[in-house]
Amino acid sequence: MEPRVSLKQRLQENLKEALRARDERRKSVIRMALAAIVNAEVEHGGELDEAGVAAVLQKQARRRRDTIAELQQANRPELLAEEETELAILEEYLPQLLSREETTGEARQVIAEVGATGMGQMGLVMHQLMSKLKGRADGRVVNEVVRELLSG
Repeated sequence: MEPRVSLKQRLQENLKEALRARDERRKSVIRMALAAIVNAEVEHGGELDEAGVAAVLQKQARRRRDTIAELQQANRPELLAEEETELAILEEYLPQLLSREETTGEARQVIAEVGATGMGQMGLVMHQLMSKLKGRADGRVVNEVVRELLSG
């Protein structure tokens, strides 16, 4: 059984492939992702683990999603297509995120564990839930779900 290739190694290999294929968009996105990972490693003071690399990539994807939302509001279809393409490339490297339903199930479990009864315990629930779901759920979705459950 061969050892599992890390996310960072996969990005580096795919960068070489994109260079050979002269795929400018893919090359650009992968280079930006690798640069963000290197910057995070410098800040961290050492090499990131898989979860750390995934977190950096999720942050990059979140930026693209925010930009896409802004471009949709500004009605800029020519730039929108570029951002959507970049997001699609980044998403190839991201772990599959939990669905809203799965996130709701996890949130209900944590709410029951901590005995939360209202919005006053939201911080406690969010802290527990985000550490449990690290890298597996979108923080915005988790926040919305917890708000709904605690205020409902």
